[in-house]
Amino acid sequence: MRDPFIILAALIGYLLGTIPFGLILTRAAGLGDIRTIGSGNIGATNVLRTGNRKLAAATLLLDGVKGAVAVALGLFLAGRDGVFVGGLAAVVGHLFPVWLKFKGGKGVATGFGVLFAAAWPAGLAAGAVWLAVARLSKMSSAGALSAFALAPLLAWAAAGPEIGLLILLVAALIFVRHEANIRRLLAGTEPRFGQTK
Repeated sequence: MRDPFIILAALIGYLLGTIPFGLILTRAAGLGDIRTIGSGNIGATNVLRTGNRKLAAATLLLDGVKGAVAVALGLFLAGRDGVFVGGLAAVVGHLFPVWLKFKGGKGVATGFGVLFAAAWPAGLAAGAVWLAVARLSKMSSAGALSAFALAPLLAWAAAGPEIGLLILLVAALIFVRHEANIRRLLAGTEPRFGQTK
């Protein structure tokens, strides 16, 4: 039966997702608890507010890698079903890590890791959208939300409806976690790069 392996893929994906690299790296660098500065988020954008670009880049990379690894292990354990549950579980783990009282990040980097591993052409296209919009608007949230608005369609085109549905669910979670950012974007009060919340 594949069911035990699907459950295992989900469990591993969730546990990978819960690893708070932003928190770990900033503490290791002697910068204290990242949750006490800026937005209080554990992700790369808030790590950047410490002024340490290398730590922010490392956080972005590692948060993405854990999503990609969850997809790869899911594929190994349970095929395409494992990709679906492993990838989704990794994003859920990042958003709601048991170790941090279920108060995690916003899921963008981990979501991109899942997208790249599940449908790399869609990942490249969505990444280009993210970078272009973020550069033009000077707002990370605008770039991320624009990319994930398109990502489900891109994933569907690149890898079929099952992966499209996976990325649609990932995008929905990311949009929910960006509720405050969306309200600020609509109000014109979302901070730009270099500003604090």
